[in-house]
Amino acid sequence: MPAQEHSQTPLIQLADVTKVYGVGDAATYALRGIDIQIDRGEFVAVMGSSGSGKSTCLNILGCLDTPTSGSYLFRGIEVGKLGRNQRALLRRRYFGFVFQGYNLLSRTSALENVELPLVYRGVAQAERRRLAGRALAAVGLVGRETHSPSELSGGQQQRVAIARALVTEPDVLLADEPTGNLDTARSLEIMDLMTALNRERGITIVIVTHESAMAAYADRVINFVDGEVDSVVRHGEVA
Repeated sequence: MPAQEHSQTPLIQLADVTKVYGVGDAATYALRGIDIQIDRGEFVAVMGSSGSGKSTCLNILGCLDTPTSGSYLFRGIEVGKLGRNQRALLRRRYFGFVFQGYNLLSRTSALENVELPLVYRGVAQAERRRLAGRALAAVGLVGRETHSPSELSGGQQQRVAIARALVTEPDVLLADEPTGNLDTARSLEIMDLMTALNRERGITIVIVTHESAMAAYADRVINFVDGEVDSVVRHGEVA
């Protein structure tokens, strides 16, 4: 694809996407025909109350779930036409994930936690160590490589989780309530870090949050209500 054409293609496109859990009287609509476009290098926040559909949307973006109907294009490719294994490869190659609960292995050092995605890729040990060390340095954790999660603060544990997401050099970082378990000071540190990664590395970031102070870091805020996109606000605009 020519460079100019490639640059004009949105990185992510959701068109009339629905997600239904259950059938018949037990059917629950998590998403009701949403349309979203996200460009390369954007920092987007998805906001909404509990049950609004924001986490379901993030799971679909990261190929952790599939739409019931509608279309999801990533880099111009229809994700719905890919098989399970192809979606798994897409997920591992292009996406990094950060969760509210850190999801670190408790008896494993920070360096070894960050190495895990590279283990699954079959990267040699020496190269894994080098790349994991570089990722920890990028999140400000030089000197903490041998520490276990119990020896790190909540903010430091989330930095390890971010380093683990970054070690494969993903195009997109998807973060589901990444500051949910942190106090205000540590939350702001994590958001400052994500902003730096977005600005300096050009990583596309999509963060799910219910906190307006965290969403304020984003270029654009997509507000969900009852499974629908209620409003989209660009940074500096008034809702």
